[in-house]
Amino acid sequence: MTKKIENMLFAAWAAAFTATMGSLYFSEIRGFEPCELCWYQRIFMYPIVIILLIAIVRKDAKAALYSAVLSGIGGCISIYHYSIQKIDALSASAPACGRVPCTGEYINWAGFITIPFLALTAFTIIFVLSLMILKQSKGATQS
Repeated sequence: MTKKIENMLFAAWAAAFTATMGSLYFSEIRGFEPCELCWYQRIFMYPIVIILLIAIVRKDAKAALYSAVLSGIGGCISIYHYSIQKIDALSASAPACGRVPCTGEYINWAGFITIPFLALTAFTIIFVLSLMILKQSKGATQS
């Protein structure tokens, strides 16, 4: 495995780790109770940390396939969640999802940065890096 692939694996892991720590900070330290869609996003983010850490230790670029799939699905959930927060037509018809409404915004930095937006950013970084790793590792094996 090339150093470039190792660095991309580490960057993807760092994004997943930061997102995981951020979600735990918001819920455990700030006391923000996650809504149902936040839980689904966590379900897809948390395993990526472990999968990519194992990939780094074992120098296994093939694990990027798993992080690509998990981050792709998680990113779709984040897009939906962010959309029901920010698009009035969607938020009006959004289903109730437990004790905490999914349309609620615990944070709203600069008028657009909410928790689902932060998750989407992390999922996007991981997804793009995962695809780049897969492409690079495929090219390295064909050479």
